[in-house]
Order: sequence, then C-alpha cells, then structure tokens
Amino acid sequence: MTVSVPPDATKGQPGTAAAALFGCCPRCHGRTLFAGVAKFADRCRVCGLDFTQFNVGDGPAAFLTLIIGALVTGFALWLELAVGPPFWVHVILWVPFTTAAVLGGLRACKAWLLQAEYRRSAREAVTEDWTVDPQDRPE
Repeated sequence: MTVSVPPDATKGQPGTAAAALFGCCPRCHGRTLFAGVAKFADRCRVCGLDFTQFNVGDGPAAFLTLIIGALVTGFALWLELAVGPPFWVHVILWVPFTTAAVLGGLRACKAWLLQAEYRRSAREAVTEDWTVDPQDRPE
C-alpha cells in the first residue's frame, strides 16, 4: 500500500539524507534526534515524537564496521606498500580515522533508517491474533 503525500507537505523540509546528516526529528525537523554521539533521545524536545517506537536495531553498526574496516585495511596496505612508514604512523593515522568514520557513519545511518521508518509508517509485523504460548515465553 502506497501512501501519497501532498506536494505541499514536504515543501521546505529537508530530504531524508539531509535530515539524517543533521539528526533532525522526522516530524518537526528540529535537531533533536540524538541524546549522545550515536544514541537516540527518548523523545523529540520540540514536538514530543516518541523515538523509542522505532526499531533501527544493530544492522547499521555491523555493516559500517565491516565496510569501513575493509576500506581502512585497503588504504593501510596501499600506504605500507607505497611509502613504508613506521608502525606508529599507521596507529596515529588509522585509529582516529576508523573511530571517527564508524561513529559519524553510525549516527548518519541510524538517523536515515529512523527517517525512512517514519516516512513509510513502518511498524513491527504483529497482528492482534498473534500470541505467544505461555510456555514459549522467555523467563
């Protein structure tokens, strides 16, 4: 089911990518999405949207770590073969770069996924007749 959005509803609002980069609330577009470096706030301080209802999960962390790790490994090997710097140069160069890239990318990807969930009204796939047998519930 596709929901049509009137053109006036999105006029003047940042796109998904811009909203993700700046940590904007998907409803009011205030910069209130994060309470920490990569931790969502519980609610928007401007409009009160509950961010805990969205399930972004750990997918962005796993993919970003693997992708950035592969890129950093490739660049480090290239630098080693091209220039051959001492080990401490690699440490001083790649540790802060990797940390900044993962944290910055994680923040942007988590915000982008939350924006996408909000715009598409994505929710858990649970129906009213869905129940768990009491003996199968975790203790």
